[in-house]
Amino acid sequence: QKREISNFDYLMYLNTLAGRSYNDFMQYPVFPWVLADYHSETLNLTNPHTFRDLSKPMGAQTVERKRKFIQRFNEVEKSEGDLSVQCHYCTHYSSAIIVASYLVRMEPFTQTSCSLQGGSFDVADRMFHSVKSTWESASRDNMSDVRELIPEFFYLPEFLTNANHFELGCMQDGTVLGDVQLPPWADGDPHKFILLHRQALESDYVSAHLHRWIDLIFGYKQHGSAAVEAVNTYHPYFYGDKMDLNNIKDPLIKSTILGFISNFGQIPKQV
Repeated sequence: QKREISNFDYLMYLNTLAGRSYNDFMQYPVFPWVLADYHSETLNLTNPHTFRDLSKPMGAQTVERKRKFIQRFNEVEKSEGDLSVQCHYCTHYSSAIIVASYLVRMEPFTQTSCSLQGGSFDVADRMFHSVKSTWESASRDNMSDVRELIPEFFYLPEFLTNANHFELGCMQDGTVLGDVQLPPWADGDPHKFILLHRQALESDYVSAHLHRWIDLIFGYKQHGSAAVEAVNTYHPYFYGDKMDLNNIKDPLIKSTILGFISNFGQIPKQV
């Protein structure tokens, strides 16, 4: 509030307190999508409609999508008969796969991404190739995609270019994957994208609303009744500090849970 620390530094500080680290792909620092405008020629940071709704998780960014996830939550009890798996989302907003897919064009993340995909690149149509299409997938189109961002989106233009000329494949529409496609307002320049994206993070609008997102990811809306009300509950296995693995005697169940967490991500520790 006093402008003595940037929003970026504040988020990094919270991530560290919550046990997130650059050294662990399964618990990598998580940052929010802050913009909703990836189609305009110029970016207007004084218009509230330019920004993502920071008071809602990615699964509730549109009315229709929110309705579907609430419906899923309400139907679990009938189909499973087990309230412990009642949740809105069975996928996570931050995981090793998500982090590696964002950074796939840079070593050593290229090799990490390939190893997570069984030794080769993922199918081209599923790879990170466009900021706009990734936003549309995570905020509107794909019910199994609720991903957020990573810190690099606000300071590292290099991860957006295929400087190493990796053969990332060809999409079904014939598009050959290379550099990440940027919004029109970036003029095809990764440095301009990072500059404007960082300005958006530090803008008055985000500064005034960022605490709402922090409540969802690190705070009181992370679990319990507040999370249910906020359409912000995830599969029980994602809540690492709530799972007491020492009390699980069956080695198969234990390894299944650990595999689930390592593949799909983990909720940050509540700050």
